[in-house]
Amino acid sequence: MMRKHPYEKLLDRKRKWSPVKPTVGELKYGSEDVIRRALAARHLELPVGAFITEGLEKTVPENARKLLEDNVKDEERHDLALGYYADALGTNEIEEKEGKLLRDAWVNHPDHTITKALVAERAVFFVLLPMFRFNGDAALRTLAADISRDEQIHVGTNSLVCTELGLRPSDSLDKLRKATINWILQPLGINTTDKYLDKKFWLDASDSLMYQGKAPAFSETQRARMPAFFEHSNVNLPKYA
Repeated sequence: MMRKHPYEKLLDRKRKWSPVKPTVGELKYGSEDVIRRALAARHLELPVGAFITEGLEKTVPENARKLLEDNVKDEERHDLALGYYADALGTNEIEEKEGKLLRDAWVNHPDHTITKALVAERAVFFVLLPMFRFNGDAALRTLAADISRDEQIHVGTNSLVCTELGLRPSDSLDKLRKATINWILQPLGINTTDKYLDKKFWLDASDSLMYQGKAPAFSETQRARMPAFFEHSNVNLPKYA
């Protein structure tokens, strides 16, 4: 029996789900402003999909194509799901505009598109998803868990492709990552009594994910309280294939 290639194994791990329009509950007190900013960063989801599509037109490994194409569909689903939640919560016009300016900075950055996708997913999205799980309501926690499952596969894929192609992020891309995460975390204080509302906790996590590929501070994410089904209105439960 032939051993499966890592790209095939990643494809096998996928689980399809469909976004739903949620009913918004109560966010953790003090997290409301940072959650709105984090949601404004959803404008990066579609460009990340476009980065992968553009990468497919370049020299990506042939056996990674099917997986990468499927990952693009995931990004479209994430954009739709986060958009539903942002609409239900209510958006801030200025922050939405600034979120789109950040998106444009990522689109216009000269690094290889797959490298940009990897950095955005590993060191920005992987910070925001635990934030949603620790500070969000039942609907946002469920959404974060579904997106996290997809993003783990995306980061695995893009890490393999970057290794095969010998791609590394530039210093200027790292600066853009820092600017992005700092903008999102601006509403938070430092040395707060609740670490999940502490700017430094999340900044350190982003740095750790960027430079070491892991964030030990997130070990609790595996135990992060997931909503029980009876806590949910039926409209908040994703449709799984």
